[in-house]
Amino acid sequence: MSGARKPTKDELAAAHGRETVPDLVRPGLALLFVGINPGLWSGATGYHFARPGNRFWPALHQAGLTPRQLHPSESRELLKFGIGMTKVVQRATATAAELTLEEVRAGGEVVRNMVRKHRPRVVCFLGVGIFQQAYGVKKVKVGVQAELFEGAQLWVLPNPSGLNANYQLRDFVRLFREVGEAAGLLEGGRGARRRAPPR
Repeated sequence: MSGARKPTKDELAAAHGRETVPDLVRPGLALLFVGINPGLWSGATGYHFARPGNRFWPALHQAGLTPRQLHPSESRELLKFGIGMTKVVQRATATAAELTLEEVRAGGEVVRNMVRKHRPRVVCFLGVGIFQQAYGVKKVKVGVQAELFEGAQLWVLPNPSGLNANYQLRDFVRLFREVGEAAGLLEGGRGARRRAPPR
């Protein structure tokens, strides 16, 4: 499928339940974004945050984390900038409400193992609710968290879906800039502190 072509209704319907959006992960990333799960648009195209109106790609660029606004089909370019992407649940759904607690909890453990293996400097969950469900946390404030996540600095931010009206593009630009500074990807950022080695 062409990166610019809009999926048909049949293609969107066929994407339901499929696992077609590959993780972008390698050792030593500065920043690993963790989404909820692919929507049907992403499931149909195989690209992260593919639906038009999602604020992820414009916010990433306007925050200074990419030199230009990437198209979702160019997701792999992020690895060159020290940025990776994964999600808690792999299967595509029309809404996150279709996900079961069991698969969210199981996916949370997969993310933990991924972070242990690849050791990114910063892990940023894009979805407060999904983080709470995955790890049984009752209350989470948006932003950097006090605890580390398998040795990485932990951030929890809202999901950049266009359906999330509580946050505007400018809010995501500000938050992504803060995360980028923490990860050492922007000038002025100090980088995240790693957990001290055991004595």
